[in-house]
Amino acid sequence: MSVMHGLAATMAPVLFKAACPDCRSRFELSASALRLAIGASRRTTFYSFTCPECGSSVRKPAGERIVELLTGGGVRTLRLHTTV
Repeated sequence: MSVMHGLAATMAPVLFKAACPDCRSRFELSASALRLAIGASRRTTFYSFTCPECGSSVRKPAGERIVELLTGGGVRTLRLHTTV
C-alpha cells in the first residue's frame, strides 16, 4: 500500500495503490473505496476493500505506517472496542 499525492492548482484527491491477492491486479483506490478497522492488537487492525477487477473482498493487516497513511488520506476508520 502506498499513497500518491496529486498536485495541481487545487488539491487533487489522494489515491492509494493497492493489489488484489486473488487476481493479482494492481490499481488505485480513492479513500472512499477503503475501510480501516483499528483494534486493540496488530491482529485486529486491518484495512479492507473490494477488488475493482474481480470483485473479491480483500482484507490486509495494517501496521502503524499504513494506519497513518490511510487516516491522513481521509479513509473512514472504525475503532474496535473490546468488552470486559
